[in-house]
Amino acid sequence: MDPTKAELKYLPGMGPARSELLRQELGVTTLDELVHCFPYRYVDRSRFYKISEIDSPSVYVQIRGRIVGFRQTGEGRAARLIAQFSDGERTIDLVFFKGIQYVLKSYQPGVDYIVFGKPNLFNGVYSFVHPDIETPSPDKLTGFMPLYHTTEKMKNKFLHSKALQKFIYLALRQMAGSVRETLPAGLIAQEHLLPLETALQQIHFPANPYQLDKARERLKYEELFYVQLAILRQAHNVRSRYRGHVFARVGDLFNRFYREFLPFQLTEAQKRVLREIRADMGSGVQMNRLLQGDVGSGKTIVALMSMLLALDNGYQACIIAPTEILATQHYESLTRLLQGLPVQVGLLKGSVRKKDRTGLHEGLRDGSLQILVGTHAVLEEEVVFRNLGLVVIDEQHRFGVAQRARMWAKNPQPPHVLVMTATPIPRTLAMTVYGDLDVSVIDELPPGRKPVTTWHVYENKRQQLQNFMRQQLQAGRQVYVVYPLIDESEKSDMKNLMDGYDSMCEVFSEYPVAMVHGRMKPVEKEEQMRRFVSGEARLLVATTVIEVGVNVPNASVMVIENAERFGLSQLHQLRGRVGRGADQSFCVLVSRYELSAETRKRLSIMTETTNGFEIAEADLALRGPGDLEGTMQSGLPFRLQLADLAHDGDMLQRVRRAAQAILEQDPLLTAPQNALLLEQLHLKSQGVVDWSAIS
Repeated sequence: MDPTKAELKYLPGMGPARSELLRQELGVTTLDELVHCFPYRYVDRSRFYKISEIDSPSVYVQIRGRIVGFRQTGEGRAARLIAQFSDGERTIDLVFFKGIQYVLKSYQPGVDYIVFGKPNLFNGVYSFVHPDIETPSPDKLTGFMPLYHTTEKMKNKFLHSKALQKFIYLALRQMAGSVRETLPAGLIAQEHLLPLETALQQIHFPANPYQLDKARERLKYEELFYVQLAILRQAHNVRSRYRGHVFARVGDLFNRFYREFLPFQLTEAQKRVLREIRADMGSGVQMNRLLQGDVGSGKTIVALMSMLLALDNGYQACIIAPTEILATQHYESLTRLLQGLPVQVGLLKGSVRKKDRTGLHEGLRDGSLQILVGTHAVLEEEVVFRNLGLVVIDEQHRFGVAQRARMWAKNPQPPHVLVMTATPIPRTLAMTVYGDLDVSVIDELPPGRKPVTTWHVYENKRQQLQNFMRQQLQAGRQVYVVYPLIDESEKSDMKNLMDGYDSMCEVFSEYPVAMVHGRMKPVEKEEQMRRFVSGEARLLVATTVIEVGVNVPNASVMVIENAERFGLSQLHQLRGRVGRGADQSFCVLVSRYELSAETRKRLSIMTETTNGFEIAEADLALRGPGDLEGTMQSGLPFRLQLADLAHDGDMLQRVRRAAQAILEQDPLLTAPQNALLLEQLHLKSQGVVDWSAIS
């Protein structure tokens, strides 16, 4: 039997109860799974301190010496045991509140011990509270001591970090010489990586900092390599399996729109992206392209002109938005832009009445309805197209993969797919999460757009802020005031929103105020939005439901209350609601004064740059990839344990090149030398749904 697959319960000291607890809490059942529970931090145990050298309560230290005596104080719950410990020059107290009888029984005066822990400073005197005490031995851990994440249930059963350390040490000893390599020997040599068994030993019990770095490099490389191999292989499968509709001609609709109806001259970035899309849609291969563009960069025009290409070639097009507000905005925008051209545009959303849907469904089936704008309602089974050639998905991260899969079932041949996002995605995340999509970037704003001026002010400056808002209102402008309703059930947030609305109505009593939040019925929300968009209401008090999809060129001020509670990406999206007209616009971030260093940095970044891609990179660096923009449902095949997309960009590119080189020679990984790669992909993807047919 393979020793690495041995059950945990057979490890010395483990037993069935503890192994079952590890299965429940960490999901591990075998030795191999246990040694892949990596430390989150290390403590340097290579040095012994003298008691006289202790000068900080925040650093772990270890001291060699002897107990010179015990004394007990208090009774019952107030009982404590104090052991005086000497290094031969000075003494320090070791304090125990629990397990007093165990300590008295286990440790004797006059015997050599090693004490390890974090010093406690009280009334200017250092002591140790419940330190680790060990007898010096050849097996004692020196160098870096690993610390492991544990749960409360584990700690209650004495499965703390030190116990995990012991069991992992035993597991590695039992597995010695039996660990199967998971990367090809040629790749390991080419990339100068440690063998897997060595890497596992050094990640848990590193001999020195260099060996720890090499172990991390090997294990990170493997994680990122199989993610990239899976994504790139998936992209190849899609391209080889699905032919694309060939849009061979640039016809009358496209040309007339470009010559006669285009409201402004295209930027060079927009022209470049259109050329990329045209090349895709004429290649005979299904297009899967991600279109990134900052707020206001002109993605909608690019999407519309791409849809006109589909119409010129006898196909229908569809644009799907995550909210009714955004869908309505797209519908009105497209209708206005296409006025005068023979193009039928329809709007389908949840609130459309049944009798109105009948006409829409008939128009889609007979082809007379050429462009459909809609929400999730488009995914319903009764929505059938005559000949769907292009699907544009706006703010893609808000749609689950399973929902999008239903879109492709509407056509025998999958349509071309253009995914749009106004949330700039950091390069490393785009390479990973959207690694199977071709990426286009509109990195240029239309001429004449003035950057939004951003200020950070504290709550005690509210009077000055209100004076500024009044000046803007008197000049004929409109104002957003946004509150953080992060959880719709948070009563305190709702109270803040309602108080804010009441305050705006009182302070600006001469101006009509509208309010929008997620608990409103769609009809109420639409009416309030209509009042603001039309200019009837001059202020809009809202939650982040207005983050996307609201286009009011006359709105020149965005006030974000409790700005410390928003992430960088969300702040940038909200700021994008202003600056859409010819006038100078402003974004004001209001926060309390007491802020963490990270929050202060976040708000500072917002005042320093309006570049969405710089902000996205800063956001990733500050808070890590986490589940940014629905990572787990957008294409990341396997969970990353060690690799960090915020800091491992260079390694990711190195890994991607290696994976591409292998797939160029053997796209299906059927060659004998790639059998190991295929086996590992299969093992790592067990339990993961194959979405390779979906984009």
